[in-house]
Amino acid sequence: MVKVVVGEESQVKLAENRLSKSGVPCQVGLVIGNLSGKLDRGFIFDLIPTPLNDNGEPACSIIGGAKDDQKKASKGKSLPQSSALFIDKDWLAEHARQVGRMLVGGMKVVGIYVWTNESSFKNSTITLCQAAKAVAEAAPLLEVDWDERLLVHIGYSPLRWTCRNCSLASNITSGNLRPCDFKMGKILSTRQAFRCTYDFDLRLPIYQGSSSKRLVDILHHGISIHAKELKGAKALIDGKLANEDEQFDLGGVHDVEFLLPFMEDKYLEVCSQKEITGLLVFSGSVCSYAYSNSKEPSSQALADIKEDIIKSLRSRLDIMCDEADRKSDSKEDRTEESNNQILSGSTVLQLDLQLQRKHCSMSFPRRVFLPWLADTFLCDYIQPSESVEVLVDHFAELMSLEFPSISSKILEPEAEAPALVLSTTKSFREVSTPYALLPKSDDSLSNQNRAATILRSDQKSTNLAGFNFMIAVLVLVVSVVVGFVVFFVRSSS
Repeated sequence: MVKVVVGEESQVKLAENRLSKSGVPCQVGLVIGNLSGKLDRGFIFDLIPTPLNDNGEPACSIIGGAKDDQKKASKGKSLPQSSALFIDKDWLAEHARQVGRMLVGGMKVVGIYVWTNESSFKNSTITLCQAAKAVAEAAPLLEVDWDERLLVHIGYSPLRWTCRNCSLASNITSGNLRPCDFKMGKILSTRQAFRCTYDFDLRLPIYQGSSSKRLVDILHHGISIHAKELKGAKALIDGKLANEDEQFDLGGVHDVEFLLPFMEDKYLEVCSQKEITGLLVFSGSVCSYAYSNSKEPSSQALADIKEDIIKSLRSRLDIMCDEADRKSDSKEDRTEESNNQILSGSTVLQLDLQLQRKHCSMSFPRRVFLPWLADTFLCDYIQPSESVEVLVDHFAELMSLEFPSISSKILEPEAEAPALVLSTTKSFREVSTPYALLPKSDDSLSNQNRAATILRSDQKSTNLAGFNFMIAVLVLVVSVVVGFVVFFVRSSS
């Protein structure tokens, strides 16, 4: 449990001015920051208000008070003791889910904030804890097992900031909130930047009788396995083998490369014992950024980079699934898929691969980086058919900021989108050879057959040559024996 929380001074002041001038009696939003176990501190980078829902209603409102009382609250006057908060937890959680995708390494949704008077806050502690828990479930801290989130209360009459730790225990009571010290300082300017371009190549077999039948389930499982492999990878920082206890001076961006150990093809051992129906190949490059406190060792930055890589792969898959859900009722997509031998599009993620007998190929979203605070970047994802301009409104709405007009500040380091290929197979031999890795046309199948014929011919030639060699050796041995016999016979005579 962190006992001290430090907020970025410039952003805290901006949020304070924005809320004071807004005239609203209450507001709820997300706290973006980081929780450091090594430093035993929490850091707040910014407060992001949750936008209006689809009906144009705010995610937070005051109940139990008259309209006149709410007007008084908007002017900075206290509300009755009976007033309490209503929070649309589902909408708040959805906001957290989408914002969580935009955050890079070392930046997380670490809690919620609420702007309201003291009496409404005290009457709504359980509601606020439930909202914090919903946000934690929607935007989990993947590699860190934190059972708490921050709850920041900005009160008016008088204006005051307080911060509490909110326990995520299943049985939520008022005792789940514990106070912690809140300070302000310049923390974004002391963050170290780390950058990595990571190439990945996941090859996942599809075998008969598997409990995971849908393509999306197999991909999720494969990414989880790869996360464990990446976790143990060694790293180079700026071309030198990383010393995990090392700390870096401020300034510049540090380049990271990961060295994965040579892994045996464990899936081949599994496949050899089962009937194979296909193979998934998910490959491409992930560009990753992470921002680490300068007082933390490099091991923390490397952990943040690794987490960001895996989160980026999962985010792309989730985006494709969201698109597939929107298209699930489209007759046009189903007709197109039934007519094409090579399937494409996000809807194939929901296919039952036990019944699938056609090759599939699809491109995943590309990651684009957009400028944020103090020379840091956040990210968003675009589909292959989209342009960067479509991200601007989406980014501005979710992060509640005005996007700079200079588009040259947008980074597009991923030249090509990660791609997925599904190849159907009939035997283990096809899975264990390169020919099973890509979709095959009739010509390529003929080429494969010719290659197999040549291979069998070469094997026959090799076997024949081995047999002739054995005969020659046998003849040589017999000749030597006969020579010795003749020599002894002549000597004895």
